[in-house]
Amino acid sequence: MNSLVRAVLFDLDGTLLDTAPDLANALNYVLIQHGRKPLSEKTIREVVSHGGRALIELGFSLTDKDPELEPLRQQLLAYYKDNLCVDTRLFNGMDCVLDTLESHNIPWGIVTNKPGWLTNPLVKTLKLHQRTNCIVSGDTLKQCKPHPAPLLHAADLIQMKPEHCVYVGDAQRDIEAGKNAGMKTITALFGYLSVSDKPETWSADAMINQPQEILSWLNLGEGHSTIK
Repeated sequence: MNSLVRAVLFDLDGTLLDTAPDLANALNYVLIQHGRKPLSEKTIREVVSHGGRALIELGFSLTDKDPELEPLRQQLLAYYKDNLCVDTRLFNGMDCVLDTLESHNIPWGIVTNKPGWLTNPLVKTLKLHQRTNCIVSGDTLKQCKPHPAPLLHAADLIQMKPEHCVYVGDAQRDIEAGKNAGMKTITALFGYLSVSDKPETWSADAMINQPQEILSWLNLGEGHSTIK
């Protein structure tokens, strides 16, 4: 194992799961319902990690103070809830990562800003609820990322000290939350980063281009990560 790390915590959208296809379909459904042209999945992927509000802002060119935003967001979430796991899958190679962690009796968990009423059925549909050691959603606590509280709560649930955990995420708030919680951090460059993101400035302990590099970082397999 790498240093003192004894457990791995994952962000959900853009890190553990590729949810972009289903979220893109949800946004495009709302766009079409309002007489607008659908957007490409590539365009949508860049904002998926930022949630439904950001998707509506992208699709309709709205600001977060626009009164039209919330009704449109609710329409998107309603469609997404009914089409939650059509094309969503583990990122390629992630199943191998989870298998390896489990074979070494290394607990892993999920910490996401996605609300529990979406997180739980999604995780259950993919049968990950039978494998993960904890799930902390965006509404589990009063605070959500970048606040460190959800990560500290996850560490408590799996009975690990924060300094014995590594948090893997694809957004700056993930790395900020992990660092503030006293955990090691890994930036998932294969996730939903935008062209304006500068992950090299986030000061994560590593940046990886594919899931299997987590195993390399943990000294559990081969691969090459950009480790500081």
